[in-house]
Amino acid sequence: MRYFIEFSYNGKAYHGWQKQPNAISVQQVLENALTTLLRAPVTVMGAGRTDAGVHAAQMYAHFDFEEPFDMDVLIYKINWFLPHDIAVHRVFEVQDKAHARFNALSRTYHYRISNIKNVFTHDFAYKIHLPLDMDKMNEACHILLQYKEFQCFSKSNTDVKTYFCDIKEAYWMIEGTELTFVVTADRFLRNMVRAIVGTMVNIGLGKLEVDQLHSIIQSKDRSEAGFSVPAHGLFLMNIQYPDTIFNTK
Repeated sequence: MRYFIEFSYNGKAYHGWQKQPNAISVQQVLENALTTLLRAPVTVMGAGRTDAGVHAAQMYAHFDFEEPFDMDVLIYKINWFLPHDIAVHRVFEVQDKAHARFNALSRTYHYRISNIKNVFTHDFAYKIHLPLDMDKMNEACHILLQYKEFQCFSKSNTDVKTYFCDIKEAYWMIEGTELTFVVTADRFLRNMVRAIVGTMVNIGLGKLEVDQLHSIIQSKDRSEAGFSVPAHGLFLMNIQYPDTIFNTK
């Protein structure tokens, strides 16, 4: 049987989602919890890879398990077992070939920037004390939507086969004392959102003109784009799947 698990996490203590030999990851902690509670080895496949320090308000993974179990009981037990910075919200059966990563239709990220010093949001928003021109940054978002290839925003030396991404929406909004960048796409390159935000911050600060974004994207050169903003302001907020994968047999 194949199951999807929906969960969230504060990424501060983790070296990203994916397991690695010499650092703690969210995947490792979740697998250890499931293996302990189900009393059999469990491997989970996540919907994507978040970098060290990045948070997820909604993340999915799938795992296979042969023996039946009470899903409500598992949710209760695993939340007791997991550390305080990972929470499981749902576990549910899906079609046998449903895949948390490859069946995802879109992913939405938020990046939060704070204009004031706030001790309660310090770990969840990038502090910029200089004023940002949000109108110009939203103009830049319109340019972003005109392109499909984003090599200039990709981390160097990655093993991806294509730099094409279909960005469905991109805009800035004001939430209280924070600016939030919202972006939805079918897929994202490594470090892509943080590089886009860094470039737009430079536009908002007047270090770049809005129209320069055209030449930056067309250059396909990471060194032409802006700096990579810190990970702690980035949140994976939503993942969309086709309804068909949730229909059990």
